[in-house]
Amino acid sequence: MASTTGKNIVEEVSGFLRVYDDGTVDRTWTGPPQAQVLMNPVPPHEEFINGVATKDLIIDPNNGLKVRIYLPETTEDQLTNKLPLLLHFHGGGYCITQPDWYMYYHFYTRLVREARAPCVSIYLPLAPEHKLPAQSDTALASLMWIRSLALAESCECERTHESAEAKERKPWLMDVDFKRVFLIGDSAGGNIVHDVAARAGCTDIEPVRLVGGLILCPGFLRSTPIKSYIENEETPVLTRDMVDKLMDLAVPEPSPTTKDHPIISPMGPQAPPLAGLKLPPMLVAVAEEDLMRDSQLEYCEAMKDAGKEVEIVIFDGLPHCFYVNKIVIELDPKAAAETRRLIERIVDFIRSH
Repeated sequence: MASTTGKNIVEEVSGFLRVYDDGTVDRTWTGPPQAQVLMNPVPPHEEFINGVATKDLIIDPNNGLKVRIYLPETTEDQLTNKLPLLLHFHGGGYCITQPDWYMYYHFYTRLVREARAPCVSIYLPLAPEHKLPAQSDTALASLMWIRSLALAESCECERTHESAEAKERKPWLMDVDFKRVFLIGDSAGGNIVHDVAARAGCTDIEPVRLVGGLILCPGFLRSTPIKSYIENEETPVLTRDMVDKLMDLAVPEPSPTTKDHPIISPMGPQAPPLAGLKLPPMLVAVAEEDLMRDSQLEYCEAMKDAGKEVEIVIFDGLPHCFYVNKIVIELDPKAAAETRRLIERIVDFIRSH
C-alpha cells in the first residue's frame, strides 16, 4: 500500500501502527477521533494533583531507559510504616502504547492514591524495532535499578554522602519499603510480570523482595485455537487481526507457532515448566468478554496444578482492559463499578501481602 510519504506500507495494525518498506514505523493514531484522548500523553507534574504527583526520570543514561514515577500524597502521621512499591509494565502487544498515555494515567493515579503505594512505570522498548525478549529484558533491568536504590539506602556511606541519583529520587522513593515490591502489568505487560517474576526467582535481587504479582487482563495466547478467541466479540481497540499482527511483529521469527513463544504463552509447550519456577503469589484479573479469556484461565489452572499461589477475579460482561478505557467507564455504570471493584481487589491483595 502506497502512502503520502512515498514509502510503502508493508504491515498495518488498524489505527495504531504502520510499518514501511524502509523499516520505519509510524504509531500516529488513525482510528476513531473520539478515542484519541486515551492515547494522548499526559505531561508529568511534580506538584500534587488530586493527591498524586508524577515525574519522568532517566534511570540509565547509557541507553536512555526512562520511567514514570507516580507518588501518592501522604502526611507525616500516615508514614508510620514505609510504603509498598508497584513496578508497572504497560501493555500494547509489545508494539504500542507508552506509560504517559492518558489511559494509564487516569487508572494508575487512582490506584496509587487509593493503595497509598508509589508506582514506577517503565517506558518499554517497542517491537518491531525491538523484538522479544527486549521488553522483558528492560523490565528486569528496571527491577535491578530498584535493587540499586535499595542497596544504596542500606549502605552506611549513603547516609553521610548522598549520591546525585539519591538526591534526584527524593522525595519520590525515599519512603519505599523495598521488601514489599509488587509487579503489575496490563495485557502484554501482564505476560512480562510473569516472565520477570520467574527470572527474578533465580536472580540475586536482595535486599529487594518480590511479594506479589498483579496480572491484569494478560495477553496469554496459544497457537492452537481457543474458544473465547474465536467466539467473543471484537472491540474497536482489540480485534483478532490486531492481536495476530502484533504477535507476529513482536517475535524474532513469525511462524504458525508464534503464539507459543514462552513469554506469550508461559503455560505453553515452549515455556519452562511452571512447577520449577520460583514465583510470588499472583492475582490475575480476567474480563469475561476478553478474546484471551480462556487462555488466561488456562494459565491460572496450570499455576494451581504446579502448586503456585494464584487468585482469580473475573469481571462479567466486560472486554479486555476495560478499566483503562475512561470513555467506557464514564458511559457505562457497570464498567465504572467493576473498575472500582478491581481497584479494591488490588488494594486488598497489596495489604494482605
